[in-house]
Amino acid sequence: MMQRNGGGVGPGGQPWLLRRVRLTWLSFMLFFILVFFPLIAHYYLTTIDEAGGPDKRIFGPRPGGELCETKHVQDLCRIRESVSEELLQLEAKRQELNGEISRLNLRIEACKRSIDSAKQDLLQLKNVISQTEHSYKELMAQNQPKLSLPVRLLPDKDDPGLPPPKSARACRLRSCFDYARCPMTSGFPVYVYDTASYPLGESLDPLVKQAFATSVKSSIYVTNNPSIACLYVVLVGELQETPSSPLPASLELEKQLKALPYWRSDGHNHLLVHLSRKSMTQNFLYNVSTGRAAVAQSTFLEQQYREGFDLVVSPLVHALSEPNFLEVPPQVPVKRKYLFTFQGEKVESLRSSLQEGPHQSFEEEMEGDAPADYDDRIIGTLKAVQDSRLDQVLVEFTCKSPRPSLPTEWALCGEREERLEVLKASTFALVISPGDCQLVASAGSSMRLFEALEVGAIPVVLGDHARLPYHELIRWSEAAIMVPKPRITELHFLLRSLSDNDLLAMRRQGRFLWETYFSTSENVLGTILASVRTSIQVPAAPIREEPAQEIPHKAGKMAGTDANLADNGDLDLGPVETEPPYASPRFLRNFTYTSANTYQTWNRAPGPFHLFPHTPLDPVLPSEAKFLGSGTGFRPIGGGAGGSGKEFQAALGGNVPREQFTVVMLTYEREEVLMNSLERLNGLPYLNKVVVVWNSPKPPSDDLLWPDIGLPIVVVRTEKNSLNNRFLPWDAVETEAILSIDDDAHLRHDEIMFGFRVWREARDRIVGFPGRFHAWDVNHQSWLYNSNYSCELSMVLTGAAFFHKYYAYLYSYVMPQAIRDMVDEYINCEDIAMNFLVSHITRKPPIKVTSRWTFRCPGCPQALSHDDSHFHERHKCINFFVKVYGYMPLLYTQFRVDSVLFKTRLPHDKTKCFKFI
Repeated sequence: MMQRNGGGVGPGGQPWLLRRVRLTWLSFMLFFILVFFPLIAHYYLTTIDEAGGPDKRIFGPRPGGELCETKHVQDLCRIRESVSEELLQLEAKRQELNGEISRLNLRIEACKRSIDSAKQDLLQLKNVISQTEHSYKELMAQNQPKLSLPVRLLPDKDDPGLPPPKSARACRLRSCFDYARCPMTSGFPVYVYDTASYPLGESLDPLVKQAFATSVKSSIYVTNNPSIACLYVVLVGELQETPSSPLPASLELEKQLKALPYWRSDGHNHLLVHLSRKSMTQNFLYNVSTGRAAVAQSTFLEQQYREGFDLVVSPLVHALSEPNFLEVPPQVPVKRKYLFTFQGEKVESLRSSLQEGPHQSFEEEMEGDAPADYDDRIIGTLKAVQDSRLDQVLVEFTCKSPRPSLPTEWALCGEREERLEVLKASTFALVISPGDCQLVASAGSSMRLFEALEVGAIPVVLGDHARLPYHELIRWSEAAIMVPKPRITELHFLLRSLSDNDLLAMRRQGRFLWETYFSTSENVLGTILASVRTSIQVPAAPIREEPAQEIPHKAGKMAGTDANLADNGDLDLGPVETEPPYASPRFLRNFTYTSANTYQTWNRAPGPFHLFPHTPLDPVLPSEAKFLGSGTGFRPIGGGAGGSGKEFQAALGGNVPREQFTVVMLTYEREEVLMNSLERLNGLPYLNKVVVVWNSPKPPSDDLLWPDIGLPIVVVRTEKNSLNNRFLPWDAVETEAILSIDDDAHLRHDEIMFGFRVWREARDRIVGFPGRFHAWDVNHQSWLYNSNYSCELSMVLTGAAFFHKYYAYLYSYVMPQAIRDMVDEYINCEDIAMNFLVSHITRKPPIKVTSRWTFRCPGCPQALSHDDSHFHERHKCINFFVKVYGYMPLLYTQFRVDSVLFKTRLPHDKTKCFKFI
């Protein structure tokens, strides 16, 4: 063992040690190479790059392009730069193409709009061509040359005129009236002698003279040029014999008449007017030779009255005072306290009743003249009815204070106020004609007739020989009961057999006659002149229109179209009218009103198109003909070709040729709201123009730009702030159809067009959108205005409604002034007043279209209707209007017109029509 260990250390163990040293050295070298050599190499290489400069750097970071020292790398760099440049060019080209695409898209949209506009223009041109062709066909069919007015030949001042008639009783218009002075186109000029300039005026009643002078000033026919006059009017009165005059009164009057400067020896074309205010009016013209002059008075004898030439006129009761409508009793209830009443005294009749003589039958009394005891039989019969107590009647044949009367005439009892109180409680009022059959007209009988009509008592005229005022023109059978005296025993049965509807119709017709022809001095004079004018067939003068004082304004940019209001898809609402606007035809039936429709114009009963609208006293309304249904006989343009599908949409319908409507918009200091409302009318078919009634005293702002809607916008200045201005017949309105609309009402175009189509089917009605109704308050016994949602209505508010321009004339010139004053007092109720007027005339309710109830714009400034007192005032208005009219004219209806299929898309071969609910 020892030897083995020693043997390892000695010379024999050297190789092992060397191997271990070599292994250690090898490990160290490997460690050095692996650790220090990379560091030294990194340091060396870095040092060489910094020493060699930027151009000699090999491994360090270099700017772009500097690594491309070799050819291959340089080629790659050039390729990269070329690609980058091409990419930049492509990007720029892409952006350019995108811009070009945007411009082309804009051009495409513009082209589309141009195409749409061209299509619209083409459609308009087609409509214009069609309308022109139709007008040409109408003119060719008529084949009537245009006629100029005939030349008017005026006679000289001393022209003797016509040859004298055989006798004064033989005077008729054909023999005693010079038609040459009154051509149909003359306008009926009337010259009125000034009573203060001639001795005739000294004997006149001062009140009559003053009332007559006032009425003359208000007449549109009076002229100051006697050389062109058609008629000469002389107001005459009873003359008293004076010691200074050697001639009797009748001869003195004849002398003064012949002294008139235009009497021309025989007085042709003269009218002597004698107006009476008293029941006792002497017939002082009986013994006066009036030549060819016509006489107008209340009292006539049979041998004096010239049928068709002289005029029986009504008495002048209200000489200077206007009748108070609030004092006139209501027309309902129909039955009153007394079935009939009569108060009067006739001395001759009472004396004859005391005379003894054989009894005569009515058959015997009918032979020859009326017997002396005729009125006694009437007295006995009426007393028997009173004593029977079957009905409550009041008959009195003696008076405490009888008024003076003519012989054989029944004298009036008491004062006028006392008689009116009795008549207010009477269903019928007896008017017994004078016992002398030669007295065909008397002032006393006319006074009884006037008072009965004034308070709504239906007159019962006993005596078929009586001549009532204007009997040749007024159909008295519609307002009074005419009974021959021999039928006195059947009178009670006759009066009880009349129905309430007949009684109300007669009472309303009597009220119409009284208001139109007898109530005021202006009406009395107007009726006298209208009677002569109608007899000689001269048409009435055109009615006055309200001149529109236009406010200059600046038009701004073209108005846009609200998509929510005017986007109708492919629905064709009709053509947007181009310049010039098409006005409704005017003055179509002047002569037929005067000639063919004499009784119709004089007896407008309160029915459709009747009542106090156009009467002979009124001038002719320009659009009246088509309102009453006249037609051309040709198929209307826009109507009659509705067919189905698209044709129905494009056809306007109705029975009137081409027609447009005018928008009348009332505004007051709400410029922004007004401008928005006007812009919404852009593109509305069949629109003629827009009339803006500027109700503010301040003019519009100077910098206000009005929208350009392609049609005229006429801004009208008003004299005062009044809601009545909405219904003035402005001369700027040239169409029959008027769309009255508030400046804050929101209506779509299809709604407006639908309302227009419905109105054309019912031209005499108010056709609109907001419905309201009236109701009776049982607790307070009065009428109420109600705006709650309901299936029943009686009014359509004119803040969004169509109506005929005819009603604008009636509202402004014919409707009682008290109603317009009420509207001005409350600044309210003008829409209620229009509904009252139309329902009163037509006896029909309005028509509501669509189911919408309100049309106010959101966010608009508050209107007058938001005031707390608004509804309270409207309650008062309704009750006041009822007092003025004498009854409630509004009528309820559950009828509503809805456009259920108006916008439904159907094929051309499918029927499309309205649905009425």
